[in-house]
Amino acid sequence: MPDQLDRLLRLMVALRDPVNGCEWDRAQRFETIVPHTIEEAYEVADAVARGDLSDIRDELGDLLFQVVFQARIAEEAGHFDFNDVAGAISDKLEARHPHIFGDAQWAGGMREERWEAIKAEERSAKGAQSALDGVAVALPALSRAEKLQKRAARLGFDWPDTVGPRAKVVEEMDELDQAESREERIAEAGDLLFSAVNFVRAHGISAEDALRAANAKFERRFRAMESLAEGTLADLPLEEQEALWQRVKREED
Repeated sequence: MPDQLDRLLRLMVALRDPVNGCEWDRAQRFETIVPHTIEEAYEVADAVARGDLSDIRDELGDLLFQVVFQARIAEEAGHFDFNDVAGAISDKLEARHPHIFGDAQWAGGMREERWEAIKAEERSAKGAQSALDGVAVALPALSRAEKLQKRAARLGFDWPDTVGPRAKVVEEMDELDQAESREERIAEAGDLLFSAVNFVRAHGISAEDALRAANAKFERRFRAMESLAEGTLADLPLEEQEALWQRVKREED
C-alpha cells in the first residue's frame, strides 16, 4: 500500500510540474479545487448508498486524489505537505480517543459527552469565541442548520419536547403566508425550513437523512409515473397525473 501512495504522490508532482505538467492541473489553486473535492465526497456517498463496492473503491480514490492535490498546492507554497496532513489527523485521532490510545477509562454512557468535550477544547485552543465556531459555512444548509441547533442545545438552548418545535413550524408557516415582499418571503421561508429541521431533530431524526430518503422516494415514484403514462406526463391534466401518482403509491405499498 505505501508503494501505491508514493506512486500517487509522484504522479501529483508530475502533473503540477511547471514545465512538463498538465496545463489544467498547474493552473489550479485551493479555491478552484474545492468544488471538485465537495463533488467527489458526494459521489462517495452516492456509491455507498447504492452499495456498489467497485464504485466505492473508485470514488474513494478520486476523493484521496483531492486531498493529495490540495496538499501538493500547499507544499509548493511552503505551507505544509501530505505527510503533515496525515500527521495532523493521526495526532487528532489519538487525542480524541484517550480511552484507546491512552490510560483514560470512559463509561459507555459518557463517551459522546467526552467526545464533544474534547472537540470543544480543541476549538477553544484555536481561539473559538462562540459555541457555534467551527460549524463549516460550506456545509449543505440543512446539515448546517442541524449542527448549529445541536451546538446550541448542548448549552441548554433547546425545546424540552416536540410541542414547542411543532408550534414554531405552524407559526412560521403563517408568517410566510403573510409576507408581502420577496425579501420577507425569503426570510420567512428560511425561518420555516430552520424550524422544520428543529422539529425533525426533536423527534430524534436527522433532517439530512430524512430528506435524502424523501428525494429518493419521490424520484422512484415519479419515474414509475412516467413509465405508466401513455405519452408524456406533460400532456396529461393534473387530475390524471394525480391518479397515476396514487396508483404508483398503492402498487408500491
